[in-house]
Amino acid sequence: MSLKIATSQFAVSADIVQNKTYIIAQIQSAKEQGCGLIHFPECSLSGYAGVDFPSFAGFDWNLLDQQLQEVLSFVKSQDIWVILGSSHLSKASSKLFNSLYVINNKGRIVDRYDKLFCAGDDRLKLGDLAHYTSGNHFTTFDMKGIKCGLLICHDYRYPELYRELKKKEVDIVFHSYHAGNMDATHQAFMEAQVGEENVGFNHGKTYPEITMPATMVSYAANNYMWISCSNTSAKESCWASFMVRPDGVKVGKLTKNEAGLLITDIDTEKEYYDSTELWRGRAMKGIYFSGGEIDSFNCLKCGEVVVTNYCGNCGQKAGKREFSLKGLFSK
Repeated sequence: MSLKIATSQFAVSADIVQNKTYIIAQIQSAKEQGCGLIHFPECSLSGYAGVDFPSFAGFDWNLLDQQLQEVLSFVKSQDIWVILGSSHLSKASSKLFNSLYVINNKGRIVDRYDKLFCAGDDRLKLGDLAHYTSGNHFTTFDMKGIKCGLLICHDYRYPELYRELKKKEVDIVFHSYHAGNMDATHQAFMEAQVGEENVGFNHGKTYPEITMPATMVSYAANNYMWISCSNTSAKESCWASFMVRPDGVKVGKLTKNEAGLLITDIDTEKEYYDSTELWRGRAMKGIYFSGGEIDSFNCLKCGEVVVTNYCGNCGQKAGKREFSLKGLFSK
């Protein structure tokens, strides 16, 4: 199955109307270039709380809803699917989420993904968690026979999420980021953490520059899936939006700090190099070896299948049963 995708990049800001203007212009451009779907950055409509604006105190939710409705109406006129980042206020729970809306070509929101791993501390005072509530579900959808999944920014730090999407047979992940609009103080802090003496060994001076693109390349190859990475271009942006194909090769990248669209034709039936194809399924089941089958047996303690010297579930040594006084007298 094939699909032409536009991966967006523009300077997301606290100005909701300006964000909407960028969004509508890029939707129109994507449609004119024959795209069936356009993918936007994290919080691209609302702006990103804690970075683009200090907090939700005094936030104009009515304005956000008005601009969203304008976007939905325009999408309907353009007959294109949209993955749109925005802050979302749940009317049912009054909770705030960092979300991606799945908007179909009829201009209807057909699903929503809420960022699972919001960055921050356990006191909910720093990062995302000072402003947003973490989500509790994966979101996938089908478009023209292509299975699509959604993730947001800090989710990239958790490889388990990509494995779960692989189990759901996802063909492409739309991963929205807001790694930009960095002030000089924060940039200097991150550069100091990396260390000037290490810059020459890495593709960048900050953690987002170094780790985010590299991780996306790795996840694409490890899970054999396309990944669209959409980022804000607000200065200072850490990296430019790009697309990775299932063998871990980048097939396009925009220019950092500049608005633009990356157009990519994907074909999920085309075969790419995949060195883990034969044994990936085995590893996902917790069987950590390749080649022919080896002797296995059930753990004497918990009953799980054991193929090494120790049970991967409870740690019991193979061939030796662990007893306790409580266990003996409870039988």
